[in-house]
Amino acid sequence: MASYLHGVHVPHRKKTRHKPVLRMDIPKVVTIPMSMHIGAPSVPIVKVGDEVKVGQKIAEAGGFVSVPVYSGVSGKVSKIKDYLDANGRTAPAIVIESDGLQTVAETVIPPIVTNREELLTALKESGIVGLGGAGFPTHVKFAVEPERIDYLVINGAECEPYVTSDTITMMERSEDMGYALRVLCDILGIRKVVVGIENNKKRAAVAMRKMAADIVEAEVSVKMLPSVYPQGGEKVLIYHTVGRVVPEGKLPIDAGCIVINCTTLATIGTYLKTGMPLVEKCVTVDGGAVTNPQNVLAPVGTAIAELFEACGGLTCDPAKILYGGPMMGVTVPDTTEPVMTNTNAVMALTKKEAWLPKTTACIRCGSCTNHCPFGLAPMAISHAYKVGDVETLKTLNVETCMLCGCCSFVCPANRPLVQRNKLAKELLKELRAKEGK
Repeated sequence: MASYLHGVHVPHRKKTRHKPVLRMDIPKVVTIPMSMHIGAPSVPIVKVGDEVKVGQKIAEAGGFVSVPVYSGVSGKVSKIKDYLDANGRTAPAIVIESDGLQTVAETVIPPIVTNREELLTALKESGIVGLGGAGFPTHVKFAVEPERIDYLVINGAECEPYVTSDTITMMERSEDMGYALRVLCDILGIRKVVVGIENNKKRAAVAMRKMAADIVEAEVSVKMLPSVYPQGGEKVLIYHTVGRVVPEGKLPIDAGCIVINCTTLATIGTYLKTGMPLVEKCVTVDGGAVTNPQNVLAPVGTAIAELFEACGGLTCDPAKILYGGPMMGVTVPDTTEPVMTNTNAVMALTKKEAWLPKTTACIRCGSCTNHCPFGLAPMAISHAYKVGDVETLKTLNVETCMLCGCCSFVCPANRPLVQRNKLAKELLKELRAKEGK
């Protein structure tokens, strides 16, 4: 049984939280991968030479657990190429040369939503996925029997160091969030909504309380939470907001809950009001190597290098560049990598911040287990993976690990524990696929 009471106190370093969002200049070229979400890659429906507009569909969903993809710039398709993402997956990517005009497609009109079927269709057509980093298609999350939903939990925890794009959303886009909530609660019959926010986000909490007071379709409350990482993990958040435990191997809906990121909710509101699908992202650009850290609004597909340029460039060669924050972020091979639909932050860390110390022998202190939100034994998992003991990996429940990185953060020996956990999860996933399970 997970305790959910463990975790770590990480340095916040949220120096961009009160800076105005910068809308960057339109890039000359965007590269839009077809695999920016959990599930099947999207399928291109344009060809080289086609003219496209902002909000125009350029790819269809590749299956039920997939989403269509739209262009965030107007211009011409110059190339469709294979793209290897930071997670090692290969899928097509559509390269568009911008004309700088940002002409909006005629198809961008508000959807008609009067019942559950129309709502689910609209959510799928919006191209919206989990924008906190997970990238799970939003229409799939809501495609459950409405009577199973006891709580809608809004994730405003944003517990990663540096990252403030969700905080900015809650402060500046509360009207869009409220609009989406009214529609979701009215059509799906949701009666209880809880907004979970860490207690280091006072101004965001004020905005959320004001939004909650204006909702009449459901009972909306704002729950202030301790600033303990990983407060934003789905199962952790559910426990701390509504007091329910998600059964091992089950989903939040099995505990009567749907969790949705606050920026995801705001983007749903924007789409329902305007018909503009997911075509741009607010990205926190930070780290010691960034000249002027801030939140940048950029079209999906913009090269990371252009984000850094919009923030005054880099002060030095970074020791590490990440998609996301320093705890769960994924290392980026170079700055030509694009902004994805699920990119909430880009970090350029100095050698001091990246903190790459020498690994030493395990001293059996137990800190990794003591701080794991799920009470796992990361060092035992690491050993089992190293010797290829698949049965022990199953017994140790490595598949429940959410890769939060608490174990590596607290390890005095600097062992690569979360990295081994990830490799072990992939190993079991491959074996189950071969076994047809």
